[in-house]
Amino acid sequence: MQNTVFTHRTLIRISALEASEDARIFLQGLVTQDMNKVQQDSPQWGALLSPQGKCLFDFILWADIGKFGDDILIDCQRDIAGDLIKRLMLYRLRRKLSIEREELLCVHWALDAADKPKDPRLDTLGHRWLARFVEGDDGIDDIFKNHRLSLGVCEGTGELGSDKILWLECNAIELNGVSFDKGCYIGQENSARMHYRNKINRRIVCVPIENANIKRQITIADNLSIEHRRIDDLEGVGLPNWLAKALETTKA
Repeated sequence: MQNTVFTHRTLIRISALEASEDARIFLQGLVTQDMNKVQQDSPQWGALLSPQGKCLFDFILWADIGKFGDDILIDCQRDIAGDLIKRLMLYRLRRKLSIEREELLCVHWALDAADKPKDPRLDTLGHRWLARFVEGDDGIDDIFKNHRLSLGVCEGTGELGSDKILWLECNAIELNGVSFDKGCYIGQENSARMHYRNKINRRIVCVPIENANIKRQITIADNLSIEHRRIDDLEGVGLPNWLAKALETTKA
């Protein structure tokens, strides 16, 4: 299968260096996703937040066999990997954990690859998997980006910002990027309060460029204006079905 590699993504591997350590437990108290759901061939979307609950980094989490239990692989933007590693190193303290780039594997994607895991956000986003680089693969980045945005799914600091937008306003609930029963993590208090009080007042949305609101605009991609809009300013936007249904349920 040719042209399946994401050239704009990279992997960070977190490994226990002795039997008393656990990469999964380390991340459980940091990220929005329940790490117990992250299993081999069952990746999960999540984020590292600020204490106020704003998105710093979003990523997809994978499990892999390690020397001492499972290693965790973080599938993230290539250009923010260094900053994410630095942030994780701050939280590592004296834990016997290795946090470094994975040099042998890369992230692959195909719309139709039934034997591969589905994207954890939406089934219609296609299939992604980890494997070695395929010689001669020119990359699938633009094809995936256009498909993803056509479904109204935003990702990365270019579309979600960094320390600017609350995680639940990034449609984290609807896209399976947050757990409310896993216990504490950074930014959990504000996120839980917003959820249980139904106070998610804004959303990240993809708007046809002709309907753009410059004041709310974050960036422009694929003839779409990616915006941070108030819920009461979404009429006529043309929301994707998954988000429209979620908002209708919330209103009810």
